[in-house]
Amino acid sequence: MRAMSVHRPPRHPHLWLPLLLVSQLLIALVWWQAGWTIGLPLLLASHALCLWGVLAPASRLYGPVLTRLPGEGVWLTIDDGPSDDTRPLLDLLDAHDAKATFFLVGDRAAAHPALVREIAARGHGIANHSQTHPQAMFWALGAGRMRREIEACQRTLTGITGRAPLWFRSVVGHTNPFVHAPLREAGLARVGWTARGFDAVKTDVDAVVDAIDADLAPGAIVLLHEGAKHGRNVAMIEGVLARMRAKGLRAVLPAVD
Repeated sequence: MRAMSVHRPPRHPHLWLPLLLVSQLLIALVWWQAGWTIGLPLLLASHALCLWGVLAPASRLYGPVLTRLPGEGVWLTIDDGPSDDTRPLLDLLDAHDAKATFFLVGDRAAAHPALVREIAARGHGIANHSQTHPQAMFWALGAGRMRREIEACQRTLTGITGRAPLWFRSVVGHTNPFVHAPLREAGLARVGWTARGFDAVKTDVDAVVDAIDADLAPGAIVLLHEGAKHGRNVAMIEGVLARMRAKGLRAVLPAVD
């Protein structure tokens, strides 16, 4: 079962730049005409908007992001692998007749290519989640480093599987203005999420599953993780699959044709 095509790489990755320049020129004109008491708040508000566009995972300020599927299916997306959780997760998904997309880190994939090939062999999707997963600073990377993170992961995963990934997720969901140009060139579409439980950091399995369940509905994109230090990701994903079964929801992979 597959949803209708929702794969849409960025078409105008540099559109933010002229819009930013025009907005700042207009603010400068207002400052000149009305003084700093109006101009300064406008300037600060415009900078706050730019920062919000980076830090808000669902923001489309700098480019498109997919946050929901059409149709009745649910898309399970699993970040940060491959890891020691990968094979148990593959067995779990098989037991539930469910498919998922694994957003892999390039360096980790290069260290465990057999796991990457096994993900693909079992019929799951493989997607780009940066080469080194610079969690603390991804939001602030410059154009050159951002391009290297995306392109290096793309080369790594393509080299292992023989197929170029079609989906990308920003690290921590943070997406600055330099993300979308390399995505367009690589034919990648950015993916956000509809439901999350902070399973990479929270340790209470029931609390995580309850948080995800609150947004678990047809069309949801579920953000999940593997390999967290607390060691409970497999149990959390098992709980999500049980809630999906109880709601009559089926895991699907989005079509790209």
